[in-house]
Amino acid sequence: MSNSADSPGTGTSPARIRRFRPVRILTVAVFALAGLIFFTSFNTAKGTNIRTDASLLKLSDLIQTRSQKNGRLEDANGVLRDEVDGLRKEDDTGTGADDKKLTSLERTAGAQQLKGKAVTVTLNDAPPNATAKLPGYPEPQPDYLVIHQQDLQAVVNALWQGGAKGIKVMDQRLISTSAVRCVGNTLILQGRVYSPPYKITAVGDPGKLRAALTASEAIQNYMVYVDVYGLGWKVTDDGTVTLPGYSGTVDLHYAKPVE
Repeated sequence: MSNSADSPGTGTSPARIRRFRPVRILTVAVFALAGLIFFTSFNTAKGTNIRTDASLLKLSDLIQTRSQKNGRLEDANGVLRDEVDGLRKEDDTGTGADDKKLTSLERTAGAQQLKGKAVTVTLNDAPPNATAKLPGYPEPQPDYLVIHQQDLQAVVNALWQGGAKGIKVMDQRLISTSAVRCVGNTLILQGRVYSPPYKITAVGDPGKLRAALTASEAIQNYMVYVDVYGLGWKVTDDGTVTLPGYSGTVDLHYAKPVE
C-alpha cells in the first residue's frame, strides 16, 4: 500500500515526492558506519602483532621503568622519614602521653613495623598448556589460567576478616588507602608493578587466618579453578615475621574528615 504523500497520482509536487524519509537517512548512516568498521578491521588485521608491536612494547617498558623509579623513590622516602623521626626524637618537646599517642596512631596506620606470627598465601598462574583435570568441565580459555584482581582482593579481604593485624602484598605493607589492582596479568600496587607468583603475608592468629580463608566464598570459587585448571594456591605458616612499615605518601586529596 502506497502513502498518499508518495503517490504521483495524487497531484503531490515532485519536491515532496523526492523527500528523504528518516529511515533512508538511517540506512545510509548504517552503511557508512559499516564501511568504516570494515576498513578499520582490515587495517588492524593486516599485520599488527600485539606481542611484537613497537608501541605496545614501548608502553610495557615505560611501565616497568616507572615502577622501578617509584620503588627507588619509596626507598629514599623511607630513609628520609627515619631521619625525620630521629630528629624529632632528639628535639622532642612533647609529653610522654603525646609520644605514646603518636606511636599508637602510627601503628594503627601501618607506618610502623609489625612483628608477630604470620601466614603467607601464594597465588600463581596456571601452566600455559593446562587442560581440564576433571570430567564435565570445558577446556580452559586463557582467562581461566591467570590470577585476577578479584582473586587477590578475596585473599586480602579474608585475611582482614580473620583478624589480621597487618598485611603485606609482595614487599609492600597495605594501609587503609591501598588499592590492589591488576592490569592484564600484572599487579599494580602503590605505583609499582609485580608479576606472579603473588605473595600475601598477614600477621595475626594463624588458626583464625586459615579459617577465614577456608570460609570465604570467593576463595572457594577460586579453588574450583585450582582443582580443575591448575591455578597456583599455597598457604604456609611462617612463624614469627616482621612486616615493614608503610613508607609511601599518606596525603589524601579527595577525602575529608567526618564531622
